[in-house]
Amino acid sequence: MKKLMFAVALLVITACHKKAEPTEESAALPIEVSTPIVREITLTREYPGYLKADATIPVVGRVNGSIIKRNFTEGSRVKKGDLLFVIEPTLYENAVTQAQASLQTAIAEQEYARSNYERMQAAISSNAVSEIEVLQAKSRVESSNAAVSNAKAALKTAQTKLGYCYIEAPSSGSVSLAKQPTGAYIAGEMSPVELCHLYKDDLMYAFFNIPDIQWFRKALATSEGIDQSNITFTLGEGNIIKRNATIDYLSPNVNTGTGTLQIRAELPNSDGVLKSGSYISIIMPYEKVNNALLIKDASIGTDQTGKFIYVIDAQNKVEYRRIEVGDIIDDTLRLVTGGLEANERYVTKALLKVRNGMSIVPIME
Repeated sequence: MKKLMFAVALLVITACHKKAEPTEESAALPIEVSTPIVREITLTREYPGYLKADATIPVVGRVNGSIIKRNFTEGSRVKKGDLLFVIEPTLYENAVTQAQASLQTAIAEQEYARSNYERMQAAISSNAVSEIEVLQAKSRVESSNAAVSNAKAALKTAQTKLGYCYIEAPSSGSVSLAKQPTGAYIAGEMSPVELCHLYKDDLMYAFFNIPDIQWFRKALATSEGIDQSNITFTLGEGNIIKRNATIDYLSPNVNTGTGTLQIRAELPNSDGVLKSGSYISIIMPYEKVNNALLIKDASIGTDQTGKFIYVIDAQNKVEYRRIEVGDIIDDTLRLVTGGLEANERYVTKALLKVRNGMSIVPIME
């Protein structure tokens, strides 16, 4: 009896065990897969560079006197013609007044000399005056004419110096720190004194260098229809600023020390966000690829042998596959240059859940 009960129990346990064993099909995990994106792309390369303002203009004082006013906020943007500094103008105002008076005197003397000469010419016909007196009168006219010219030049000089007392922005741009404090005395007539700098930054230039071999590829790319006059530059961690620029200069010679060519690109900066001296990254196209294979970069694994992906065969089994890769495209896609065909499926997620030879249930994305 005991033997019979033991045999029955053994059969029950064996049956339960067999029932609990999953089939290969029921054990297959659902895994997301996709096929490569096939399209035309333009490859780019990134170069380090820096920004420079269109012009850095020194703002100087050209007269002697104390700075009585600074009419701007340091670091702010100003417009062409805005008043920046005022240097004590009293002495130069007086000089203008004196020059105006001297000019009026010279004009009066000129009019008298002309009138006297005209009388002399009329009187000589009646022998009332000698020829010598006429010549002397003519000489006084010429002298008075010269005196008027000198007086006009002196007035213009005095007015110019007075104008130097009111220093205006020579261009629109950003103003640096003032180099001379309000109240300071400057002697600008002997030699101009720098008061600040104005950065003409409504137009900025990006400078960068490329290897000469890349220039030859650039020339080839241009012949293949790639527009290389327009490039993209980025600034800041995470590319917080991204703008387009236009190449307007290429160095006519290769630097033999570095084997590079200098390139300059111009870009608008009407908002004044970009600052001269900033380091940037320049992205320039160099090659067009037709029918490029693109897969999600996150689906690519790396081991000691290099880059790999998991490919799904016709029986929905996982195959470990070495691949060759190129550039990142559109931030999330990777160019595959070898090891994958356009119609093949690959695992896009859950790389740690799959292994070579494993059966899965593919879910197309």
